[in-house]
Amino acid sequence: MKSIFQDWIINEQKGKIIMVMYRLANLCTLNKVLFLLGIPYLLFYRFMVEWVLGVEIPWRARIGKELAVHHGQALVVSPGTVIGNNCSVRQSTTIGGKGFDRSNHTGSPIIGNNVHIGSNVCILGPIQIGNNVQIASGSVVIRDIPDNCTVVGNPGRIIYKK
Repeated sequence: MKSIFQDWIINEQKGKIIMVMYRLANLCTLNKVLFLLGIPYLLFYRFMVEWVLGVEIPWRARIGKELAVHHGQALVVSPGTVIGNNCSVRQSTTIGGKGFDRSNHTGSPIIGNNVHIGSNVCILGPIQIGNNVQIASGSVVIRDIPDNCTVVGNPGRIIYKK
């Protein structure tokens, strides 16, 4: 049960609900039997998280331990996205592919560990964000970002590198 509540301490009210529901939905994808048994829950998850709470975090997205979801409004994550451990995401953020092909999610970002993403950020395309990166509010990231950087602007540019 620890894996379901691994994000509990670092999130506040709405973030706790979103992440516990995501972790349960993600468990349903471990094998075909769990998926078939979990179909009613997956439908409930889609309704509650997407329609009621206004957040799109697909159960197929791979998210590491301790993701902090701040405010959790208008957050969109592509199904093919990979997010590392100890990251945080703020409201009105889009993390996804550039294309319009709904069946192909291979063009989604891979985000490293200890990445903190501000509000109104767009991270688009098959890019990699390194570890220990800060992305300022309002940034549009469309290129790879190395480790230990601070990114600002549209298009996102590195203003600080350790």
